[in-house]
Amino acid sequence: MLQRFFAWVDGLRGRRWARVAVWATRVLLAAGFILGGLRKVDGSRFHNPEVLTLGTDIGFFFEALYRTGLYWRFLGWAQVVAGLLLLVPRTALLGAMMYLPIIANIWVITLSMYFAGTPVITSLMLLGCLGLLVWDHRRLRPLLHAR
Repeated sequence: MLQRFFAWVDGLRGRRWARVAVWATRVLLAAGFILGGLRKVDGSRFHNPEVLTLGTDIGFFFEALYRTGLYWRFLGWAQVVAGLLLLVPRTALLGAMMYLPIIANIWVITLSMYFAGTPVITSLMLLGCLGLLVWDHRRLRPLLHAR
């Protein structure tokens, strides 16, 4: 069954609309990470402290991350690098591989913190990243099939 699915994906590679959709997905995912990551890299808060106050679980969580300083910037750099790698066709697969654990973490955080509306966005980002990995499944096979 998976072989038929991957054969269908391979068939899409010849379709212009599919290639455009993959390109658009890469650009949108990259934009989301680069813009959010740059705020962290320059040491800015990702959120508005007036909206997400320390009195809320979400506000407390983001404030704690922000106050780590070095870790906050590390998260930002990881997002920026993953986003930039997605934009370069030769490194797009590496970017998607780097993007996956980051967006998976963000997705779990938004689900566990009951982030209103945000789980929809992070779910779409996670699905987009998984879609990019499926798109390049042939290049991933050597990593998945140990001999």
